[in-house]
Amino acid sequence: MPRLTNMDEFFVHQIPEPLPNVVTYHEFWRESLFFIMHRRDGMGDVVILTLASFPARQEMDSLQLGRIGDTATMMQHVRHFDGDPHTMNVGPVQIDIAEPFKKVHLHVDDVPAAPVALDLTFTARTAPYGMRRGTMRAGHELIWDQSHMVQSGSFSGTFTHQGTTHRVDEWWGQRDHSWGIRNHARCPLWMWLAIQLPEAMIAVWHWEYPNGARVYTDGCSAPTDGSDPIPVVDFRHELHWIDAGGNEVSYGRNGETVTGVAGRVEVTLEGGRVIGLEASGRWAQRYGDLGGGLNEVTVRTDDGIAGTAIYELTGAHHHRYFPVARAENLPPDRA
Repeated sequence: MPRLTNMDEFFVHQIPEPLPNVVTYHEFWRESLFFIMHRRDGMGDVVILTLASFPARQEMDSLQLGRIGDTATMMQHVRHFDGDPHTMNVGPVQIDIAEPFKKVHLHVDDVPAAPVALDLTFTARTAPYGMRRGTMRAGHELIWDQSHMVQSGSFSGTFTHQGTTHRVDEWWGQRDHSWGIRNHARCPLWMWLAIQLPEAMIAVWHWEYPNGARVYTDGCSAPTDGSDPIPVVDFRHELHWIDAGGNEVSYGRNGETVTGVAGRVEVTLEGGRVIGLEASGRWAQRYGDLGGGLNEVTVRTDDGIAGTAIYELTGAHHHRYFPVARAENLPPDRA
């Protein structure tokens, strides 16, 4: 007899199974929310909160990540479904979709188990953008098969770290909602850019094989007046890792001397407009054995518009960014 949940009362089913069954049973199937926020006027603190559901494990987890001053913050909270795979809370973390695609409340209790307490509200400053489904295999083995939504917003409220409460007044940031299969440890390279400018958000999600061949590119420029996002149709990158002195360095195997990323990207929009951006910044969150991580950067467009952004570069092997492989049986082939 299949077990039903409260959500099975609603018109939300996509397959002839009760929730939370998914179309492809896979250990790396996940549905995930991701929120990241930072100052709009330059470098500073970075606060990250995630919430994810893992049907195969019958678990939900939340990650608290980021950097307050020079202190990295990291904690994972986990709960078993126990018949409730949908309520968006794990331990001290609670997320409330107050108004779909417009307003989300983020709360983390001020308790010892939470490195950062939060009382923040995300308010959309652009329309959401749904990226097309992306897929990658190693031989016949499915490594990545996901859909993804991104949206820029402003964050206001407070966060408390090590007994000190900090005010957040309309910080810029981005939220993601993704669902599907992603085996992070066996992805050669993905690059995720969340660029916040005064009049638009530019988002890019880009995947490559170890030799630099392109797997997938999608994204948009979403105006802050709420009008329709303009899709990204091409993307070029000339980024490099930097050390504490701002000098270009190789990531090697584990990036021991890397402190951030710098360089140039070019985004081509539907209709032919090309936006060039120069960026430089430092780690907001390192990913350890998974390689790379999130970088907080300042950006400037070729026509002089300044902004702040998050550049995520991660993966197991890439000729430019991760020259020493840290995993086997990577796409596109499997030994």
